[in-house]
Amino acid sequence: MREWLARLRDWLRRDRLDRELTEELRFHRQQLERDARAEGDGADEAPYAARRRLGNTTRYQEDARDRWSWPWLDHLQKDLRYALRGLRRSPGFTATVVLTLGLGIGANAAMFGVIDRLMFRPFPYLRDPTRVHRVYLQTTYRGRTFTSGSGYEYATSLDLKKFSSGFDRYAFMANPVLAVGTGDDSQEQRIGTVSASFFDFFSVRPILGRFFTPGEDITPQGAPVVVLTYAFWMTQYGGRDVLGHTLQIGNILCTIIGVAPKGFVGVPDKTSPPVAFIPITTYAGYMGGLDDRKTYFSQYHWGWMSLMVHRKPGVSEAAASADLTRAYRQSFNVVRSLDPEVPSVTDANPTAIAGALKSSAGPDAGLEATTLLWVTGVAVVVLLIACANVTNLMFARVLRRRREFAVRLALGVSRGRLIAQTLTESLLLAGLGLVAGIVVAEWGGAALRRLFVSEGTLEVLTDWRTIGVAAAAAVVAGILSGSGPALLAIKGDLAGSLKAGAREGTHQPIRARGILLVTQGALSVLLLVGAGLFVKSLHNVRALRLGYDAAPVLMVSRNLRGMDLPDSVRIDLGRRLLAAAEAIPGVTHATQVSSVPFWSTSGRDLHVAGIDSVDRLGRFTVAAASPDYFRTMDTRILRGRPFTARDRDGTPRVAVVSQAMAEVLWPGQEALGQCFRIGADTMPCTTVIGIAENAVQRSLLGDERPYRYYLPIDQFEPARGNYLLLRMLGDSPQALEPIRKALQSVMPGQSYVTVRPLEEVVDQQRRSWQVGATMFVAFGVLALLVAAVGLYGMITYNVAQRMHELGVRIALGAQARDLVRLVVGQGLRFAMSGVAIGLAAALILAGWVQPLLFHQSARDPVTYGVVGAMLLAVAVVASAMPALRATRADPNSALRSD
Repeated sequence: MREWLARLRDWLRRDRLDRELTEELRFHRQQLERDARAEGDGADEAPYAARRRLGNTTRYQEDARDRWSWPWLDHLQKDLRYALRGLRRSPGFTATVVLTLGLGIGANAAMFGVIDRLMFRPFPYLRDPTRVHRVYLQTTYRGRTFTSGSGYEYATSLDLKKFSSGFDRYAFMANPVLAVGTGDDSQEQRIGTVSASFFDFFSVRPILGRFFTPGEDITPQGAPVVVLTYAFWMTQYGGRDVLGHTLQIGNILCTIIGVAPKGFVGVPDKTSPPVAFIPITTYAGYMGGLDDRKTYFSQYHWGWMSLMVHRKPGVSEAAASADLTRAYRQSFNVVRSLDPEVPSVTDANPTAIAGALKSSAGPDAGLEATTLLWVTGVAVVVLLIACANVTNLMFARVLRRRREFAVRLALGVSRGRLIAQTLTESLLLAGLGLVAGIVVAEWGGAALRRLFVSEGTLEVLTDWRTIGVAAAAAVVAGILSGSGPALLAIKGDLAGSLKAGAREGTHQPIRARGILLVTQGALSVLLLVGAGLFVKSLHNVRALRLGYDAAPVLMVSRNLRGMDLPDSVRIDLGRRLLAAAEAIPGVTHATQVSSVPFWSTSGRDLHVAGIDSVDRLGRFTVAAASPDYFRTMDTRILRGRPFTARDRDGTPRVAVVSQAMAEVLWPGQEALGQCFRIGADTMPCTTVIGIAENAVQRSLLGDERPYRYYLPIDQFEPARGNYLLLRMLGDSPQALEPIRKALQSVMPGQSYVTVRPLEEVVDQQRRSWQVGATMFVAFGVLALLVAAVGLYGMITYNVAQRMHELGVRIALGAQARDLVRLVVGQGLRFAMSGVAIGLAAALILAGWVQPLLFHQSARDPVTYGVVGAMLLAVAVVASAMPALRATRADPNSALRSD
């Protein structure tokens, strides 16, 4: 190591050492000249005698330089200077290559930043991340396997901890949204509700105060204490000392006991990081339902949290999952002993998995995560297209310089040095492309952050992981795009290249260039087909009739912040809110409802004469609503009538059922007038008075039948109407704040309302297709642009190389249209080959893409045809300008050159 450092030091000061050596040799030569004159040599003969005695000074200098420097490093320095001079003389070529590589590298850097944060990068401060897992639970119901990394019971988590043995640390966690603050300053924020053991998973200390202890995290109700995140502390309190101050979180008046360090966000879900941490038992003991607060740790009916574990040394992931599965099955048997209606272990096949801590990388990642992985592959394809384009440009550059290379080889430059110089130039261009790519990734990070990431940021300039991946991509791109041209530089007939004169520019076809051009076209077709399929999927999902029209509807949620109001007060509050909403200008219809599609659903036991178990037919969901529900949601009544204000408490019970529910419960019969009982078979009969169109409630994929029924809220649970739905006349998002202020004045105490467009709730279900369409279109257009530039560049170069031949053709009588047909035909041949290969590849990959699409065939002939025609049209446009140039070839110059 010391020798290496000494050599590096000598290399850095090699110029000074070289000057000192030159002075030393000059001094010795002067001394030898003096000695020669003293021995009788004349003034003219003495210098020659001194040089003979001194020997080969050049060799002395080279030997000395070898001892204090690395020859390869000197060569690299010279090659870089040579490459910079060459690129400075070709600014158009340099700018084109740097921009092309910058787009490819930037796209990959930006997508890696997203994937890394969502799936791979450990959470800040996490200790030993390779052995930390989230527990995922799986059960089978009616032949389908359901997986969840959250939403299971506290009691189940206790059982998993009690019955498993492969872990040395356990932590309970959840990230609910609660109101933080009081009065007009209160805002809904995400709160980390965690067990005291949670902080042991991290190498972290609070910068102020302390974390809560196990003594403050006890059942049934933990201590009302809170630890703030650094960001919340700075934005809300300006960084001042807040220990001992109080903060209202939900209905809990918490004492601030600490502030977490900068960057610590715990284990957030993919929506947003928490702003504070409270004991999980505090949340359960204060915020749970009236029946849940005292029994949540021993009962199995409130699922709301997840479990984080740390494997013991020597325990593999497979062994850990097997251990958890055994524990989960024991817990499942405990549940079944309390409720015989729970399926048996054999039927449910309960399984537990020690999976990725980040849910986006876990077994229940969902369709969006899968789409994101495909988009990342698309970014890699864009980089390959960029590399193919740059390689073609490098080929053209080498062909223009073949005479120069031949001269240098004739003068004694080794072929290895020529290859090294060409690769150095390619890597230098890739380095400049890296700089451009980082700028592109930084610029595009804001858009990607809005689409995918809310935890942290996507600031590429400060993210060394992303910069490292971008640098690796640049090196690979430089080697890929420079290797072929480097080999071409040393191939060919040396004598022929030296003798080339006026016809040096004669067309020299290179098969590799055509292959690269066809590859660009094929990959562009592949991406554009994907873009077309996702765009049509997005159109299909947006055009889908949901059974209601969500666009002009606002959803109002009321939050009592834990106030224990009697049912009579709750009923009165709901009616006053409804009356206030109906009085707001712009509200055409309003309804009070107990559940909202894609937001909250509930069900009840149903009993129908002649059916032994209704539950075995599927999941039936219920909405109790006020009479204006169907007009507010624009849900059509197909037969019968909706319920009205006359259907109130004390009148015969009635219901409106969906068409699917009517068909499954009373097949081949008229459902109107049929009777079913809700809750128990001893309850009064509920008569079907109307058949409504099917309405999507939980999933757009159609994996659940739309079995839904609607009840007059005054007849069934009038105190549970926690939501209002308002149909607006104008632009609903513009009315959010006025409506919130109008309804907030009705709310008692610290309670509040939240207003959001229902369309936003529905759009969350469309995100995977939105992501796919947006990213595939963006990358597809980028790939098409790069491919078009590549085709244009190659045709232009070929025309320039063939100007002598084209001039001869004109002299022999060729017309302008013949030359245009010749040049454009060449471009179309390349494009047609690319289209054929690209469409074939798309057909092969269709089976993998199909699960990501919505009501859209991955082998759609219209999409394939449009994409093929689009690339051919681009090829015609890209070939048109070089074709026009071909018509201006001078026959006189061509004949004189012969």
